[in-house]
Amino acid sequence: MARSTTMRFATLRRPRAHGLSGVVGVARLDRDTTRLIGRLNPGDIAIIDHVDLDRAAAESLVAAKVGGVVNAQPSISGRFPNLGPELLAANGVPVLDNVGGEVFGAVKEGRRVRLYGDALYSGVHAVAMGTVQDVGSIAASMAEAKVGLSTQLEAFAASTIEYMKRERELLLDGVGVPEVRTKFAGRHALIVVRGYDYKADLAALKHYIREYQPVLIGVDGGADALRDAGYPPDVIVGDMDTMSDQVLRSGAEVVAHTYPDGRAPGMARAQDLGVEVVTFPSVATSEDIAMMLADDKGAKLIVAVGTHATLLEFLDKGRAGMASTWLTRLRLGTKLIDAKGVSRLYRPRISAVGLLALVLAALIAIVAAVAVSQSGQNYLDGLHVWWNDIVHWVQGLFS
Repeated sequence: MARSTTMRFATLRRPRAHGLSGVVGVARLDRDTTRLIGRLNPGDIAIIDHVDLDRAAAESLVAAKVGGVVNAQPSISGRFPNLGPELLAANGVPVLDNVGGEVFGAVKEGRRVRLYGDALYSGVHAVAMGTVQDVGSIAASMAEAKVGLSTQLEAFAASTIEYMKRERELLLDGVGVPEVRTKFAGRHALIVVRGYDYKADLAALKHYIREYQPVLIGVDGGADALRDAGYPPDVIVGDMDTMSDQVLRSGAEVVAHTYPDGRAPGMARAQDLGVEVVTFPSVATSEDIAMMLADDKGAKLIVAVGTHATLLEFLDKGRAGMASTWLTRLRLGTKLIDAKGVSRLYRPRISAVGLLALVLAALIAIVAAVAVSQSGQNYLDGLHVWWNDIVHWVQGLFS
């Protein structure tokens, strides 16, 4: 440990409990939260480096059932009211915040660590110290962060203008969209991003998928989301560093999202797996180029699952590139349908138990009606005679 870090904890006598009471788990570390998600097991302590933790990342951490989160950065910087910390608190996930980047040198991957008070312990030694975030502190920070919205809106507008200058040919004329073997013309396309409410939206669309058989496009981790839901993707779009080897080798057509100079974080990995890729250079996000690909190749309708739709969601992602998503949506217009909220829009009014009770009640009513009518009595008498004949015949076989 560096001398400055040692001095930082030299004065620590005993932990101060602020809502964290001895949470023990295996340490998993990565400065890229998305990359870390795939290595997490239930009960692990996730050590991240994520300023302004967004909701999509928090949902993934909750789904992984982590025992706690240690963030080297402030989970709420105050620039805008990001949605991730509230979600962690609502699900009872302890958060030790703003402990500093030294934690990545002080803790080894796979080591058992303990969260207690405002410190992270490895063995008996405190290796990181920060601020405990709870429901009250998060609410206060969120209220203060709302003041920064105007500044973020100005930055968002500036990045939108910059993106328009750099990618106007792609936006207006589709220049740069690669050729692919998958046929989109006249078909629906379903684009899945492992983002907000993607599981509920996919579940709500099962009848639509069965009936229309859309082209299934998985964006980054969305490819695994499709596979986990029982739908093998037709096309995979992304930088190939957040999806599993299994889905990359599933036979789907792979479109690698690269930087304008042709670099992609996962290109070497795809080559090692022997996966053939088509490159799509752009400064836009992967979900945007998936939409532009489907539109350029003649998709009749594009349905988006887990993508960003509201202004707060754009800002929550904390990326200047989110301006491209807004412009892409403008380009697609009414061809783009957002599946977000479908599961909340319609729910069956009668539960399965209620429906069974209704059927049983109807059967009882039919039996009662038959029993009290003359024709019903004659029918029941006939059944009785028929049953007696069957019984006597069976008895005759064994006599």
